[in-house]
Amino acid sequence: MINWDAHACLPQHPLADFTPVRRLHAAGVNYVSLNVGADMNPLAQVMSVIAGYRATIAADPERFVLVSSVDDIIQAAADGRMALSFDLEGALPLLEQPEMVALYAQLGVRQMHFAYNRNNSVAGGCHDTPRGLTPLGRRMVEAVNDNGILMDCAHTGHLCSLEIMEASAQPVIFSHANPHALVPHGRNVSDEQIRACAATGGVVCVSGLSFFLGSERPDAHDVARHAAYIADLVGVRHAGIGLDICFQQPGLDDTPPGGFDPSYWWPASAGYSAERPPSFTPPEVWRELPAALRRTGMSDGEVELVLGRNMMRVAQQVWSAPTAHMAPARAA
Repeated sequence: MINWDAHACLPQHPLADFTPVRRLHAAGVNYVSLNVGADMNPLAQVMSVIAGYRATIAADPERFVLVSSVDDIIQAAADGRMALSFDLEGALPLLEQPEMVALYAQLGVRQMHFAYNRNNSVAGGCHDTPRGLTPLGRRMVEAVNDNGILMDCAHTGHLCSLEIMEASAQPVIFSHANPHALVPHGRNVSDEQIRACAATGGVVCVSGLSFFLGSERPDAHDVARHAAYIADLVGVRHAGIGLDICFQQPGLDDTPPGGFDPSYWWPASAGYSAERPPSFTPPEVWRELPAALRRTGMSDGEVELVLGRNMMRVAQQVWSAPTAHMAPARAA
């Protein structure tokens, strides 16, 4: 059985400590997608983070492996190693160039969405004026499909997410988003979005963030409740886990340079407050998730689907497509 965490955040710093990744592994996780940047992070910071993370992974080959296929993940699990790849949250680091998607693929990015809460020239964010997918955005979707990257709609606005799912030739995921019907937060997704995601063959992965689970101290029961809602609505083959745990580390300042304004990205009007920061499920919640999911009425086989096999299925299809990032370099 492969346990798949669709999204986690270390400090956006090249010297980030990977101890939290080891905690996830010790809790039973076989694969995690690590965020390497978002719309608020300038390209220089994103590239520095990717370089730093890749160096850390390469320096500890007995423990970590940067993967590009589901077979790599299965082999890493058999070897007792933690499988990793990267994700990008927003289109601004793409510099309005679809060609940048292939570059990120070559560097280990296997998952990407286009808007982090706010609108940009590619897509509409979930905490902004409703906006659909722009013409440039449609070219970006094609680039993501062509390069074997998972098309993600987390943080994306309602209208835009529906247009992305309609435009994509491959299954689309929400790597960390919960049902709006259970917790009416702007970052959560409607039944319409969940159904549209399932129609692509995709997966909605439950976030472990307190605001989105509706619990001040979220636990395995809260995560299981949201996963069960998705399973009941569209079928268990479309529910997954992406706990979105953000691991802060003392002494590492990963504040984006250039006049970063947190209140813009996380507006008070959407329920965010510096005085009341969110809390997260701990990595060790993974040990409790199988029993919590069974208590919702799921069978052992269905629990395995939610904890990893669903995302494996989608990744197998998307990552195995003919892709630019697998093409050999050509001589000049």
